[in-house]
Amino acid sequence: MCYFEQTRWSCGYWKWGNFRQQCNKEYRTGETCGLKLVYDTSYQASQCKICDQISKKDRRVRKLSDDIMRWQREGNRRATIEKTQRDILEIQDQMHDLWKGHEEKIRSI
Repeated sequence: MCYFEQTRWSCGYWKWGNFRQQCNKEYRTGETCGLKLVYDTSYQASQCKICDQISKKDRRVRKLSDDIMRWQREGNRRATIEKTQRDILEIQDQMHDLWKGHEEKIRSI
């Protein structure tokens, strides 16, 4: 039951910070007992790194979708459209993986 700082963002994501206080169960200097308790929580009003990455990928998908619509109006760009659609699916898979990890971390505490 050693105490650590914690950082929590507005989206609910959190991470452990620095070691703050040793509990009375651990007698060795510099060692921790393995059980982490929150000493103090610092709240950040901004989004976490994962939310920033997800929003960047979302903007990229929207731009690629707009490009596809423009190319369809112009015509004669079938190969480019197909490649861009594959890129969109790949980016959406990455976004899904990021979001899944984000949700797991939020539920873990």
